[in-house]
Amino acid sequence: MSEITETMLGGRFTFPGTSLTVRRIGYGAMQLAGPGVWGPPKDPDGAIAVLREAVAAGVNHIDTSDFYGPHITNQIIRQALHPYPTGLVIVTKLGARRPPDKSWQPAISPYDLTEGVHDNLRNLGLDALDIVNYRATGASPAEGSIAEQVTALADLRRKGLIRHIGLSNVTAAQLAEAQAITDIVCVQNNYNLAQRHDDALIDDLARQGIPYVPFFPLGGFTPLQSSTLSDVAGRLGATQMQVALAWLLRRSPNILLIPGTSSVAHLRENLAAGQLTLSPQVLEELDGIAATAEAPH
Repeated sequence: MSEITETMLGGRFTFPGTSLTVRRIGYGAMQLAGPGVWGPPKDPDGAIAVLREAVAAGVNHIDTSDFYGPHITNQIIRQALHPYPTGLVIVTKLGARRPPDKSWQPAISPYDLTEGVHDNLRNLGLDALDIVNYRATGASPAEGSIAEQVTALADLRRKGLIRHIGLSNVTAAQLAEAQAITDIVCVQNNYNLAQRHDDALIDDLARQGIPYVPFFPLGGFTPLQSSTLSDVAGRLGATQMQVALAWLLRRSPNILLIPGTSSVAHLRENLAAGQLTLSPQVLEELDGIAATAEAPH
């Protein structure tokens, strides 16, 4: 892929201790499943088209999980892209299951994690998974040991089913606990213009050469409402999502993005965020959003 594409997609980053190098704007596959991340999409052909368009545009980092659907999203990825192009890095996650009532339940025993790895392998059509993130339970990071789960994943890595291990929805203390057990190649947490509790963690990971992968760049299921963001987007002739993604790219060089969409048009908008220039004045305005969001009402 040309240097032009590298620049358009925010440059590149290599996961530490690996040969896996990705462009900084990737793709998150959660929205490829049906409503509520359950069942098949209304437009299966459209979902396949989004994945193929992403890869054609130079995206080589796809984030997924077998509990999206469940199973559906991985099956769509396989249908769209298998045999996978050289250099494509597929990152999946474990730690939850989806019973028939469509809820999200913990699946964190060594048995659950082993089954989850085999589900991902089967539905993605792979012999080994590039990177598996263990997603700690809870709506947001909460202290508590994850040693049992990380040890189970390290065992699966020794068996050759997993190449590398990452973490999701974790605290700095949990990261340190995991690093005492095995190498951790990425951390994926909730972080955006208004949700900046991980600022210190991002900086610490940058010093270690470990990528930080923020999910919900615009707030997720309850989108960020900010007059500042809408004003900036209007002045720049950009969408609010483009501005939010461009800010994340500027926040730290170890940040990798995985914005998701089920629309080719929105995909193209998201990828264009890599070309958006933010002036020092605009960055200062955007940095003020978090203070406003955290101020008492």
